[in-house]
Amino acid sequence: MIADSAQLCVGYADRMMAGVSPEQFARFATVGGQTIESNHPAFILGHLSLYPSRVVSELGCDATAIAPTEKYEALFSPQATCLDDPDGKLYPAMDEILSKFAAGHAAAIETLLTADDSAFAPENPNERMRAKFGTIGAMHAFYLGGHMMMHMGQFSAWRRAMGLGAA
Repeated sequence: MIADSAQLCVGYADRMMAGVSPEQFARFATVGGQTIESNHPAFILGHLSLYPSRVVSELGCDATAIAPTEKYEALFSPQATCLDDPDGKLYPAMDEILSKFAAGHAAAIETLLTADDSAFAPENPNERMRAKFGTIGAMHAFYLGGHMMMHMGQFSAWRRAMGLGAA
């Protein structure tokens, strides 16, 4: 169930990348001379790349290969601010971010598909989010469903503001 939602979200992210150039990837949109300070694809996909390792490790598997670096944690954490990057020096290259996003989500989906149902029942280890998502399964469903789609909505709005249209 969670894997199906995650696969749908990853497919949507892939479609959203259609027509996005490396030069646009980490830029704020500008409409009518007004800069729109909203999350751009580099920030969105970098941010979403932080969560698959949590899913994998919380289900008892080794997430070392997909664990975010300290740089990624600093750039893309929930506390980080998305910045316009006109010179391409603040954020990793588009190919790197896309690779980390894809590899992490592929590993998380594979782990979800092979996990026993009982693995989703334990209490959510994230104390801050436990009141909203009491179990590991509830937290993972949010990470790979609602959370991803919320950010895909930001991506969709960015695409429209950039003149790229619907994906």
